[in-house]
Amino acid sequence: MFIIGLNHKTAPIEVREKFYLNALEAELLLSELKNNPAVSEAFVLSTCNRIEVYFKRMDPSVEGTFIIDLIARVKKTVFDFDYSKYIYVIRGQEAVEHLLRVASGLDSLVLGEKQILGQVKTAVDKARALGTISRYFNILTGIAIRAGKKAHHETDISFGGSSISWAAIEMAEQILGSLQDKKVLVIGAGKMGELALANLCSRGLGKIYLMNRTGEKADTLARQYNGTAASFWDIKDILTEVDLCICSVGAPHYILDKERIAQIMPARQGRGMVFIDISMPRNIDPQAGTLPGVHLRSIDDLDQVVNANMQKRRAAVAQVEDIIRRKILEFDGKLLKLRSRSDSDFFEAAESV
Repeated sequence: MFIIGLNHKTAPIEVREKFYLNALEAELLLSELKNNPAVSEAFVLSTCNRIEVYFKRMDPSVEGTFIIDLIARVKKTVFDFDYSKYIYVIRGQEAVEHLLRVASGLDSLVLGEKQILGQVKTAVDKARALGTISRYFNILTGIAIRAGKKAHHETDISFGGSSISWAAIEMAEQILGSLQDKKVLVIGAGKMGELALANLCSRGLGKIYLMNRTGEKADTLARQYNGTAASFWDIKDILTEVDLCICSVGAPHYILDKERIAQIMPARQGRGMVFIDISMPRNIDPQAGTLPGVHLRSIDDLDQVVNANMQKRRAAVAQVEDIIRRKILEFDGKLLKLRSRSDSDFFEAAESV
């Protein structure tokens, strides 16, 4: 078994967004892996903080680095820089343990975040639907998902808030002092956008605006969270009014560039503005952060968030690691039974011949 990838610990956001695979690209990569005779099983985990390809090889002479070439082909790009220092390759038992740590939230930017468990399950379901998962990964991923659930249900690893969206709001409060009576614009009605809305509801806001490419989804969430759905045509007026903008869109380009934000700031009459971009790839021009009065933060800044909740989560790490050790033993035991059954089937077939 191999894992080849990069994450928030090994690569900055400007590198991760070059490798990031959207849903269609991840599906295309799985198709490439399915048609590769060197690969027997595979699934792809692509999130804002990690891009990892899990696979079992048929040919022991094949190294995992060919995956990078496949990613470049799928993304129709060339990685014309030295990416080797950002990439890791994990093999065998270490790879098994790594997956369980990822599913349990121990390898996340925000320790104990719950969203990664759903992302692992989605990645596995997609691979299963495309026929790139067989017995080995069926057993392993099932155990990994159960380990993650057990960690969240039986320990304090996700005590308090634990999502990227939660961390973004915590950071906004650190910058603004409080969100009480503040006006907020959330751009994007996907999972992270919805989590942001849910976290914002308890902050005593003055007003919430929600923008999304699909107006119907924005209307539904706006009603659910007592906000106001708005059109992108009104973004200049709304940004002039609000104190905080949280962006979680995932468009392939900047939806807010430096020039547009520079045009907005004079109309704010000296009031500062906080932008938190939790999109992957980034959707707010990083150069906008150089403008006077603009406080721009991205995903990689969120590890600065310090909260008392973290103390309880860190204290739970040993408990989660104990769950992982027991689940690895369970996995090894199931593999042993599987191999014994396979050997028995082989000898029975040989005797019948």
